[in-house]
Amino acid sequence: MAASPLAADASAAHAPHLKAMRKLLERCQPRHDIYTVFGHCMEAIAIAIANSVDLRARARREARYLDIIGRYGADVVESFPQVMAELALTLEAGMSDVLGALFHDLELHNKAKGQFFTPYSLSRAMADMLIGDTATLRETIETRGHLTAMEPACGSGSMVIALADALRSQGINYQRHLHVTAIDIDPRAVHMAYAQLSLLHVPARLIVGNALSGDIREQWFTPAHILGGWKARLASAPQDKTPIETISPVVAAKSAGSFKKTEPAPDCNKPAPLPRQLSLF
Repeated sequence: MAASPLAADASAAHAPHLKAMRKLLERCQPRHDIYTVFGHCMEAIAIAIANSVDLRARARREARYLDIIGRYGADVVESFPQVMAELALTLEAGMSDVLGALFHDLELHNKAKGQFFTPYSLSRAMADMLIGDTATLRETIETRGHLTAMEPACGSGSMVIALADALRSQGINYQRHLHVTAIDIDPRAVHMAYAQLSLLHVPARLIVGNALSGDIREQWFTPAHILGGWKARLASAPQDKTPIETISPVVAAKSAGSFKKTEPAPDCNKPAPLPRQLSLF
């Protein structure tokens, strides 16, 4: 039997927290389906973070939050903030795709119609290859003020976390000099990515949508994006570099996850054209 992502990717410091998260989520059984509870937990965490800083969609998301917690007893609801606390402690111990590993360790990918998240070790190797010559990146930061990255099939955020990790290892402060736009067709994946990127303070705009059609269902902005004034920073970027919002459209790689159609959020805008794989420029 192949080793699980939990065994492959988690360091000794991560393992106790991942084990605790698993136990907290497994408490819901057999009264509730753990796949559903996991999704609701991720969404509740994402809403709690977003509503602390993003006031534009606060009322709608607060109503959704109350709808979620109204479905469970106190024991299940109380486990959600505990999962978030363990997630924060795990990420504090070292950058990794914690929720992607947890998703697989709980064997939820079997219920998600074969949805597999990229192992963090592979994402990290790809990120190292992507950044290449850091002298070029530093020159871009000097002239433009920041780097931008696009991930059209972000999953739980493994590649974005790995990119931030790789930049940090090269002495580049991703919290100040990197902005990410990430999209996935599966809302659950976006909630997972949003929770992790928020806790890692990655400035990012996350989209629930289809990178093939350009359809946008929801947008989530991390606290680092809002508190860092990134809307203005991106708008004022020198035009000698291609802004993330004006990339020419190309065919995008389809996410492996399933997507349940939802009503568009009232604050959604026309989708930006998206590249076919993680890109940094």
